[in-house]
Amino acid sequence: MNTSVRRIVIGTVFFAVTCVVAVAGYALAGWDVLDAVFMVVITVFGVGYGETRPLDSPELKLFTMGLIVAGCSSAIYVVGGFVQMLAEGQINRVLGSRRMSKGIELLTGHAVLCGFGRVGQGLALELASARHPFVVVDADSQRVERAQAAGYLTLLGSASEEETLLTAGIERAGVLATVLPSDTANVFVALTARELNASIQIIARAETPATEKKLYRAGANRVVLPAVIGAAKIAHFIVRPSAEDMLIETSGTRALNEDLQQVGLELSELEVAAGSPLVGQTVGDVESGSGGFVLVAIKRPNETLVRATDPAIVLGAGDVLVIMGHREAIPNLARRARPAGMTYRGAAV
Repeated sequence: MNTSVRRIVIGTVFFAVTCVVAVAGYALAGWDVLDAVFMVVITVFGVGYGETRPLDSPELKLFTMGLIVAGCSSAIYVVGGFVQMLAEGQINRVLGSRRMSKGIELLTGHAVLCGFGRVGQGLALELASARHPFVVVDADSQRVERAQAAGYLTLLGSASEEETLLTAGIERAGVLATVLPSDTANVFVALTARELNASIQIIARAETPATEKKLYRAGANRVVLPAVIGAAKIAHFIVRPSAEDMLIETSGTRALNEDLQQVGLELSELEVAAGSPLVGQTVGDVESGSGGFVLVAIKRPNETLVRATDPAIVLGAGDVLVIMGHREAIPNLARRARPAGMTYRGAAV
C-alpha cells in the first residue's frame, strides 16, 4: 500500500472512530441519539447552526472542543491523502512521459513499431529478445499501457500523423514496421513514413492481397500477408507431410537456431562492408580452410537471396553472408575480417 492510500485509510478510520465516540459521549450525557448525531455533524463540519442542547457543564464543553479538533484534523488528513494521490499520479505520468521522450531521443537506427495488437505484441517480443531497440506507437491508451508495463519505449498517438512519427525518431530510425489491423491505416502510415525518411526500410502488414500493390506504391519495401503465409504453411502440412516440413515448421529464427544448437551449430549473418578483404573473393575462397562453417546463402544489397551452391559466386560490398557452422568458427571469421571494417551480428535468415 502506497503512502497516499495508507494516509486515506488511516484518516478515514480515525474520523469514523471520532464520530462514533462523540455520539456515544453525548448519548451518555443524556442526549437523544438523533440530537447527538446532529451535534457531531454540525460540529465536525463547522456548519455552526448552534448547539442542539445547551452545553451546561465544563466537561461537555471540553468534550466538544476535543471533537472539533479531532474531527476536523482527521477530515483534513483524509482530504490531504486524496490530494496527494492525485498529485502523485499526475506527477508520475508527467515524469514517465519525459523519461519515454528522453529514451526515444537517444535512439538511432532503431525500429518504429506501429500497432501493438496481436501481431505487434509478438513482434515486440521478438525484437526485445534480439535486443534490437524499438519504439511502440499506438493510438490506444490501453495498449500503450500494456507496452509500458512490458518495459518498452512507447508513444501514444496516431502513426499516420507526421508529428507522431517525428517524435518516434523516424528520421533516425532504420526500419518502420506498420502492423495495424487496418490495411488503409497501414497504407497511410507507409506514405507518411516514406515522406519523412526516404531511406528507411518499411515493412507493412496486409490483410488482403489486393492491398499489397498499394502498400508497395505507398513506399513499403516489404509486405507481409499473415493470412497467406498461414494458408501456405497449412497447405505444406497437408500436401507434403514429410521430413521437409520439419524444416518449414522451424524456419523461424529462434526455433531453427535452437534446433541447430542442439548439435553444436549456429545460423548467423555476416555483413561484408566496403573495403573488406572478402570483397571480390568467391564462395569457394571463403569456405576453403574455414574450419567449421559453410555459406548457405547470400543476401545481395537489392534484397535478392542467392543460394551459395556455386563456389564461383563472387562476393561484393554490402552482401550479407548467411552462415551455418560451429559456434566458435563464426566469431573467428568476424574477428579475422574486423580490421578491414566487417561487422558481425547474429541474425536470422
